[in-house]
Amino acid sequence: MNKILEKEHFSEKVVKLVVDAPMIAKSRKAGHFVIVRCGEHGERIPLTIADADPVAGTITLVVQAVGDSTTKICALEPGDYLTDVVGPLGKATHIDNYGTVVCCGGGVGVAPLLPIVKAMKAAGNKVVTVLAARTKELVILEEQVAPHSDEVIIMTDDGSYGTKGLVTDGVEAVINREKVDLVVTIGPAVMMKFVSLMTKKYDVPTMCSLNTIMVDGTGMCGACRVTVGGKTRFVCIDGPEFDAHQVDFDEMMMRLRSYN
Repeated sequence: MNKILEKEHFSEKVVKLVVDAPMIAKSRKAGHFVIVRCGEHGERIPLTIADADPVAGTITLVVQAVGDSTTKICALEPGDYLTDVVGPLGKATHIDNYGTVVCCGGGVGVAPLLPIVKAMKAAGNKVVTVLAARTKELVILEEQVAPHSDEVIIMTDDGSYGTKGLVTDGVEAVINREKVDLVVTIGPAVMMKFVSLMTKKYDVPTMCSLNTIMVDGTGMCGACRVTVGGKTRFVCIDGPEFDAHQVDFDEMMMRLRSYN
């Protein structure tokens, strides 16, 4: 069992949890995720590690209350325990000095984007971070990404903060003004699809982090299968990051609707 040490509300349904997990904190890299369980009969929920402190032995998770299991996790308080935290899982992000990297995140997709922003900046890249949300109240982790970004662009659907428009508008504006060597996109599947379509038009390499249905996290169940470049891949062991221009987003979104 893993003790929750800190809790912070980002919005009504999004919370940040700092969890005691010393072994995971020491070995985690950008892009890794964990699978957590709340209660002996709880679902297995995949969550990207938003941050880690190997000295303190803690990892940071950002959770959005969507269904019964995530609502239970969000209701936990400091001093409570998660029944299981398994990880780090998945393949770490390939970090290199690409040049100019645009990192764009939508909603809670900003949480898994944060460690990538940090790692890309540490590798010597110029990092432009584009954060998108429906309203000002739903923009998260702006203060955390800012110290590791050369520029932070905020896009809101209603124009209540930053610039009114979609994440694609913000990314395209950067591409039109300067040479971009890589785009990293994390967020809702439909957002990543349209970011990918737009960057493909400009021939800009694009990496996405997928959040398909995941059960065991070890490649045994096949629930997280996606088609990438015409071949079946498993997000939990082959990903979660893939070449966005090769992902069949329409098929992925259809599978995500299975439990609606």
